[in-house]
Amino acid sequence: MGILGTGIQEGLLLKPIRYKWAMDLYDQAVANTWFPNEIQLGEDIADFKKMTDEERHAVTFLMSYFNPNELLVNKALAFGVYPYLNAAEAHMYLAKQMWEEANHSMSFEYVLETFPIDREAAYAAHVDIPSMAKKEEFQVKFIRRMTEETLDITSVEGKQDFVRNLVAYNVILEGIWFYSGFMVALSFRQRNLLRNFGSLMDWVVRDESLHLKFGINLILTVLEENPELQTAEFADEIRQMILDAVEMEEEYNNDLLPGGILGLNASYINQYVKYLADRRLEELGFEAHYKVSNPAKWMATANDTLELVNFFESTNTSYETNAKAHSTAKAE
Repeated sequence: MGILGTGIQEGLLLKPIRYKWAMDLYDQAVANTWFPNEIQLGEDIADFKKMTDEERHAVTFLMSYFNPNELLVNKALAFGVYPYLNAAEAHMYLAKQMWEEANHSMSFEYVLETFPIDREAAYAAHVDIPSMAKKEEFQVKFIRRMTEETLDITSVEGKQDFVRNLVAYNVILEGIWFYSGFMVALSFRQRNLLRNFGSLMDWVVRDESLHLKFGINLILTVLEENPELQTAEFADEIRQMILDAVEMEEEYNNDLLPGGILGLNASYINQYVKYLADRRLEELGFEAHYKVSNPAKWMATANDTLELVNFFESTNTSYETNAKAHSTAKAE
């Protein structure tokens, strides 16, 4: 029996674990549990007020995008992924991921409540700004196929739709588009601004790095267990989805930073987007397409926040809950 299946009574026994990678990610996700109010975000208000209009626009723009899309990811997981898996360890990880997406949404609400941001304008942006709305429609198209039409997971077309949805959400939304935004959000701390906001984003990035690992592992598992999906035509379609996503992100970044801010402009972000896209292509077994260097090498530390300690901040972003139990589980 493979990882795909819709039987209610399948996947009710956790042991023996069939997919160790899913259980390992669940253990790490539980160890990473955190809550937004542990960050003293109010200490950043003075920074926010002294920033330029364009800098404040960038932060607001990011919140406008992240907030609804964290909830959209939850819908994709609940309707497009969870019902079509039959491994208990995968369901457990997805349950924790869904809680994390909700926690991220509450974190971005915390930002909107703390900083002097027009909430109504921020909420409206994901509909009113064409480049943002275009990205969202791209995502909704895939989840609509999973929810409004009957998906036969036993058919080749049904399995392809399942993989398409994973690529749209785990690889493109979480692995490219979100990371592009994370880089912009964390760039302020590089200039000694919004340090507590940076700590909040560190924790979000740490979660999202596991979401990405789960999605990539799941895609590769489905492809391995279903060799009939491994056609040149389907591979080309998946590759093109990622390339199209890069173009959409370039438009979005031109709206995010129309004039640029100190040390950062749209072309810089777009080079980072292309670098990310190449890494995701390689993780899926493709060759790199853009072959550009990473303009934000400082993001490497943010992408491995388990090792990161902010010595100049009151909050240690590297802590883990139940770390002893987790280290024991890792050693088994």
